[in-house]
Amino acid sequence: MSAVLAAEAAPASKPQASSSIAAVLLGTGVVGGAFLKLLNTPAASSIRLVGAANSRRQQTQAEQLADRALREKLKSHGDVRDDAALLSALDANDAAVKVIIDATACGTLASRHSEWLARGYHVVTANKSLAGGDLPGWRALQAALAQGGRYGDSATVGAGLPVISTLRRLRHCGDALLTLEGVFSGSLSYLFNQYDGSQPFSALLRRARELGYTEPDPRSDLSGEDVARKLLILARCAGFALRPDEVEVESLVPESLRGVDVETFLSRLEELDEPLAARHAEAKARGGALRFLARLNQRGRARVGLVEVPANHPATRLYGTDNQFALSTTRYNTQPLVIQGPGAGPEVTAQALLGDVLALA
Repeated sequence: MSAVLAAEAAPASKPQASSSIAAVLLGTGVVGGAFLKLLNTPAASSIRLVGAANSRRQQTQAEQLADRALREKLKSHGDVRDDAALLSALDANDAAVKVIIDATACGTLASRHSEWLARGYHVVTANKSLAGGDLPGWRALQAALAQGGRYGDSATVGAGLPVISTLRRLRHCGDALLTLEGVFSGSLSYLFNQYDGSQPFSALLRRARELGYTEPDPRSDLSGEDVARKLLILARCAGFALRPDEVEVESLVPESLRGVDVETFLSRLEELDEPLAARHAEAKARGGALRFLARLNQRGRARVGLVEVPANHPATRLYGTDNQFALSTTRYNTQPLVIQGPGAGPEVTAQALLGDVLALA
C-alpha cells in the first residue's frame, strides 16, 4: 500500500533560511497560483521554493521566486521550460526533504511521477492522470512507492476532503469497502443542485462557466470522464485494480457535439436542453430528482452517470459545489460513513497540496 500523507500538519516554526523542505512547483495556473499565495503564509515557512514553471517558462532564481508577482511574470519572462534544470535546482539544495509538486492536469507530466519517485524525490499532486489512468501506470506508481518515496494525492479527489486517507485507513485496519456512492464533481453538483426545470439547462451551464465552476470547455465536466478518473482512484485505494474501460461512463454531451471545437460547442448549448428537460420532468413526476452519481459495488462494478434519485436521497441535500462520498464497509454497514463538503475551488485544492507537502517533514 502506498504511503499515506496526513491531511493536517502543525505550522512550522523554522525561518525560511533553514527550510527543511525544498520544492519545485509545476503549474502556475489557478490551483498553482493559489498554492503560491499559501507559500507566503506562516504555515509554509518550512518550505523553500527552488523552482516554478508553467507550460512554457520557468524560474529558478531565488530573488525571482520570492516575488509575489511570480505567477504573472512567468507568463512573459523566465527561462525556457527545462525539467532537468528544475531537478538540478532541487538536487543543489541541502534540504532534508525534496518534493515535486504537480499542480497541472498534464498527462505527460503525470507519467513521470513514478520516475521521479524512483529517483528519490517525493511527489505531491492534484493531477489525476496517473493514479486515475491506465492500470500499468498505476502499477508502476505502486512499484515506485515500494522503494520508499511518498506520494501526496489528497488533492486528486474531492479537493482535499479526507476521502482517500479514510479509505486507506479503513483498509489498513482490515475493513473492506462494500459500496461507494456519491457526487464527485463540484461542477456537476452545482448544475444539478440548481436545475429545477425553471430555466433551460444551457442557461445554467453558461452561468456555471462564467462563475468558473466548469472547465473552459464544459465537455470536460459533462463527459463524465473526470468523475470516472476519481472513481478509479478511490476504487484502487480500496483494493479494486480496475481498468478505465471497466468503468461504465454516461456522457451528457450529445454525439453531434463531441467532435466540434469549443466555440461551436458553446454556440450550440441549447441542444442539451430537450433531452435533459424530458428526464427532469419524468423524475419530477415520480417525486424524484436528477443527480450525477458515481457508484462502485463490492464486485467491482463501477458506473458514472445521471441517476434519478428519491427526494430523500442524501445527494438531494447538497449545496453549491459540494461533493459527497458515502462509504459502506463491513464495519460501517448499518449506516454508511459519509464525507461531504466543498469539492471544488483553487483555495481548498491548494491547501490540500500544502498539507501533503508539510506532512513530508
